[in-house]
Amino acid sequence: MTTPATSLLWRKAIPESRDRLQSRILVWIAVPVLSYLAFSLARSVKAGNYLLLDGSELALLRAAVVSLIFADSAWCLRAATPLGAACGGLTCLLIMEFSQGEPGSSMLHSGLPPLGLLFALTFGATRLGRARKVRAGLAENRTGRTAAQVIANLSVAGVFSSPWGEQVSGWIVTVGEEGRAFGYTSRAGHVLFMQLLWLPMLAALAEATADTVSSEIGQAFGGAPILFTTLRRVAPGTDGAITLLGTLAGIIAAALIAITGIPAMGMSATECAVAFAAGVAGLFFDSLLGATVERRGWIGNDLVNFFSTAFAAAVSLAAIRFAQPILLR
Repeated sequence: MTTPATSLLWRKAIPESRDRLQSRILVWIAVPVLSYLAFSLARSVKAGNYLLLDGSELALLRAAVVSLIFADSAWCLRAATPLGAACGGLTCLLIMEFSQGEPGSSMLHSGLPPLGLLFALTFGATRLGRARKVRAGLAENRTGRTAAQVIANLSVAGVFSSPWGEQVSGWIVTVGEEGRAFGYTSRAGHVLFMQLLWLPMLAALAEATADTVSSEIGQAFGGAPILFTTLRRVAPGTDGAITLLGTLAGIIAAALIAITGIPAMGMSATECAVAFAAGVAGLFFDSLLGATVERRGWIGNDLVNFFSTAFAAAVSLAAIRFAQPILLR
C-alpha cells in the first residue's frame, strides 16, 4: 500500500512520530547495507571472482552508467526525491550486475527490463486518476517517493541481487541431491543454477509492483473498498482496505513483471510462474499486515511494504527448496 496524504475520512493508526522513526531506521540500516553490497560487488568483479555470468569490468561500468541514468530519470520525473532516486540507482546497479547474461550480451538480458517495467507501471498508476486521489486526500506527494518508500519496495530485491543473497539462495538450492548434481558441473548447469538464484529478486519486484498498482488503481477507480480481514466496507485509504479492481490490476502487474523474466533473463515459464505466485502471495500478505498490525498502530506503511516484499522472496525460496526437481528440469 502506498502512503497516502492526510484525509478527512480517515487517519493513520500509527502515531506520526513512531511512523517517522521507523522509516528513518529503515533508511539508516538499508542505505549503508546497499552501499556496502554495491561496493563488494564491484570489488569482486575487479578481483576476477566469477560470481556472475558476466563478471567483467566492462559489464560493471555499463551497469553503473545505466543505474545513474535510472536514478536521474526518477528524480527528473519527480517519481522520487534525490535520496530516494539514489537508493533506486543502487538497487538498479545490484540487479543489473547480478543478473547479466552471457559475456558480451545486451544489457536487456538482465534484470533491467523487469525493474524498468516496475518503474513504468508504478509511475503510470500513481499519475493515473490523480485528480480523484487529490480530492480524496490520497494522492502521493508531488516530490515523489521518499528514500524510505523506495527502500521498502526495492531493498529486498537489491539484497537478493548480491553475494549475500547469492549465498542464501545458493545454500537452499543445493540442499537437495539434484541441486548438487546441477551445481557447477557444466556451463548449462551453472546457467540453470543462476536462474534459480534470480527467483527471489524477481518475486520481490513482482510484489512491489503489484502492491503499488493495486493501491493506486483501487484508490482512483475501485470505488468503496472492503477490509481484507472482515470484508466490511471501510473508508478509502484505510489500512488493509482492498478493492476488486485494484486487486485485479495488481495481479496483472505481477504477471507482467514475472513474464519479463523469460526474454530478459532466459528463465523458464515454470520459474516465472513461481515468481508470479510469490508476488501475489506478498500482495495479499501486505493487505493482511495492513488490516492487523498496521491498523493497530504497531508498524507504519514502509515496514509493511518491506515485510511484504521479504515475504514474496521467502515464498520463492520455499518453492526452490521444495519444488527443486520440477524447477531443475
